[in-house]
Formats: sequence, C-alpha cells, structure tokens
Amino acid sequence: MYQSFIGLEVHIHLLTKTKVFCGCRSAFGDAPNTNVCPVCMGYPGVLPSLNIEAMRMGCMVARALNCRIPEKTWFERKQYFYPDMPKNYQISQFGSPLGQEGYVDLDGKRVRIKECHLEEDAGKMIHTGTVSLLDYNRAGVALLEMVTEPDMETGEEAERFIQQLRRTVRYLGVCDGNMEEGSLRADANVSINLPGKGLGRKVEIKNLNSSRFVRLGLNYEIQRQGNLLDQGKRVIQETRLWNENRDQTEPMRTKENAQDYRYFPEPDLPVFAPDAAFLASVEAALVELPAPRMQRLEQDYGLSREQAELIGDEKALADYFEEAVAAAEAQGLAKQDGAGRIANWLLTDIKHILGRAGLTPSGIGSFRLTPRRLAALVALVARGQVSMKNGKQALERVVAEDREPEALIREAGWEQLSDPARIAEAVQAVYAAEGETFALVRGALAAGNRKRQRTLTAYLVGRVLERTGGRANPQIVGSQIEALIGDGV
Repeated sequence: MYQSFIGLEVHIHLLTKTKVFCGCRSAFGDAPNTNVCPVCMGYPGVLPSLNIEAMRMGCMVARALNCRIPEKTWFERKQYFYPDMPKNYQISQFGSPLGQEGYVDLDGKRVRIKECHLEEDAGKMIHTGTVSLLDYNRAGVALLEMVTEPDMETGEEAERFIQQLRRTVRYLGVCDGNMEEGSLRADANVSINLPGKGLGRKVEIKNLNSSRFVRLGLNYEIQRQGNLLDQGKRVIQETRLWNENRDQTEPMRTKENAQDYRYFPEPDLPVFAPDAAFLASVEAALVELPAPRMQRLEQDYGLSREQAELIGDEKALADYFEEAVAAAEAQGLAKQDGAGRIANWLLTDIKHILGRAGLTPSGIGSFRLTPRRLAALVALVARGQVSMKNGKQALERVVAEDREPEALIREAGWEQLSDPARIAEAVQAVYAAEGETFALVRGALAAGNRKRQRTLTAYLVGRVLERTGGRANPQIVGSQIEALIGDGV
C-alpha cells in the first residue's frame, strides 16, 4: 500500500481587455495573428508596461485563496526557447510572487497554496501534417499561475479542488473558467512512496483541460507507478501527457533534474509596491465565495445540500435565487417556504426552458422571467390563486411574450376557482356522468383496497378539473368527491 502526493499547477487566463504588458486586445477566437504588436512580438528596443488590472485581478484570486500579498513584488525573465513566443523568454515572477502561503479548505482537508504568480502566456501552435502553424494572439495574455503544495492524495480530491477553484474565479469575474478553450488549464504532479517515507519520484502530467481528465489522469498514474514499484522497477522522473482516447498517460519528455531557467530581474519593469488604495480596491472587489455561499443557502433558506450546490454553482443563478426569494417574502410568503418553491421551479421547469433556448445559468440575468416575475408566479400558486398546471403554462407564456404574469393570467382566465358552490356544480356534473366510477370507488373502499380507491378518486378529481379548465381548487374538489362517496356508502 503506497501513499500518494499530488500537487497542482493551474494556469488561469485573466479577463483583462488587453494583454499584460502591451495594449493588444486579449480575446479568444479572433482571427490568427490579428492581436499583435511590436511589444508582444518581441521586436528590439520595445518596452513592456504592466497592466494594473491584471495585477489587481491576480491579487483578488490570491486573497480568495487566503494568500499573503507581499509589500513588494516584481517580475523576472524566465529564459528558455519558446517556439510560440518570439522573444524567447517569458516575463514571469519567481523571487516574490504576488500571492504567497495561502490555503484552501476542501471537504475538511486543508490544501496549502504555495504561491500565485502573474506572467504572460505563450502563443499557440497548430500542427497539421508536416507543417506547424503559429498564432501569436495569445502571446502576452495575462496568465495567473496558482501552485499548490503536494497535499492531495487522490484524483477525486484534485478534481474537486479544480472545480472549486473554477467556481471561485468565475464568482470573482476574473476568468470565464472555460477549460475546453484553455482559459483554465492544469498540470498535475504526482509521486507515490511507502507510508512515512516522504515524496517519491515526481511525474508531471501536462495540459489537462478538464477536471475529469485531472481525476482520470492522476488515478491512472498512481496505479501505473504502484505497478512499477511492485515489480521492483524504478519510476522515471518525467513529463507525460494524458491520452483521452486511450485513457492513459504517455511519455512526453524525460526530466531528470529541474531546468535552470536563469531567472534575473526584468530590467524594463519597476518593482511593484501595492499602496493602501490598491489593496483597498482588491478587498472591495472580493465577493462571498462559492463554498461559504452554498453553506449559507443550505442553512438560511432550508435547501437540501444538492439544491444549494446546484444553485450556488453559478454566481448569477445564486444572485437570481436570492433576489426572487426576497421578492416572494415581500408578497407575504415565509422565507423558507418561498425558497423551497423557487428552488424547485429553478431546477426543473426554468432549467428546462433555459436549456431549450440555449442559455446557461450564468446568463440568467438577461432572462425575461425576472426574479420579481418568478416570485409573483410562485406566490400566486402558493396562495391558491392559480393552479400549478396553469402556473406552469403562465411561466412559458411570460418567457415567450415578455409579459407580467398577473396580467397574463387574468387575461387568460386562469385564476383558480375556489367558490364551493361553483365547484359543486362541476362535481355534480361529473357525478352524473361517472356514476359507475363512483360505485367502483365505494366498492374499493368497502374491500379495503386503498390503492385502487386513491387511483379512481384521482381520476374523478381530474375529470372535474377538466370541466373547469384546470381552474378548480383541487383540495375543494377532492373534499366534495369524498363527501359524495361517503354519502353513498
């Protein structure tokens, strides 16, 4: 039985409008080599200029990860050949990164954050046949690298860490977290050894572009290294790639010793010493983070853990939910009652409508069904003024027609019928038409067949609702039908 040690290096593309050291547009998907200039193309004599917004976003992530921001931070040149970075070195941080000595609590376990450092990304290479194409649009884009200590032990832990980090950067608004586009990508380091013997020989798995691949790649590698040690063989320190088609890691290059990148201070950028105003702007930009918010949704609103996690996964959806609950409270619903009803609508009917329209929960802020409109619908159903069936029909029409639910329901004649006398007319009509069914219900009651009695009674209630266009209050209908059945016994 071996002990595993897992550390992650996660690269986070920051959502700045321009690159980190020049004024070129920073955007995914633009035509190749259209967002370039002499600075990011490495022309002689050019001077970089720090994008202060990239520094602010980086510090926001560092603070969210409980890191310490040093009194002074600076940039170094990291020397080695990049085929997709024209100047053949990378401006990065080494001696004093912007975030240091943090931690993340993950399911009761503390994962230490070694550092967060800001750097420029390289370009992109596209290999086609015997030709390699270079797109320099990404060269110089602001990239924050977050490095953990080797505190995780399983692929599942690493997957949850990545998922929590992705939620965090999306909540902060500093990264879209689209791993498939490379906005957030991970390298994983893993070694195994006998318990108590410390770290083993490290293997790095490069460029994992989904949390699922992080889990699969690490678990495969732990098993592969264990098999080697069981056979008395030596684990080679190397870099490997995850082959998603074969579900296995494959050798990329041997890495016996750490490379000497010959770091030296970047001569064209001054030391950055964050002042009180800068630090205050960082603190002001922080928001309630996903994990504590999910706990609060569960505790304050009475949601199940699953509901809290589904709603809290996206900040926009959680904001929408809380605004709708507040609006429902203003209409007289108790907080937890309104919250439970709104959560059910959000996670069923509204989720279906969003998916059908090709919308994601992150875009719910522009949804025609505003939080106030949802609260109005929920309150109408809760007070018995509209049946659930008609409420859901109204939901569809509110979205389709961009109208207020109260006016739409009134116009459609969907207000719930609760007058016992008017309901009795419909019940008597069904009684006259369904005399045989009433007799079967009484027979089931006499025989003690409760299941058949309930089924037949539900059928009769449905016939009454059908006669009233779904408007009759089902509770009143059920009571009157039960009274008729009792009268005939």
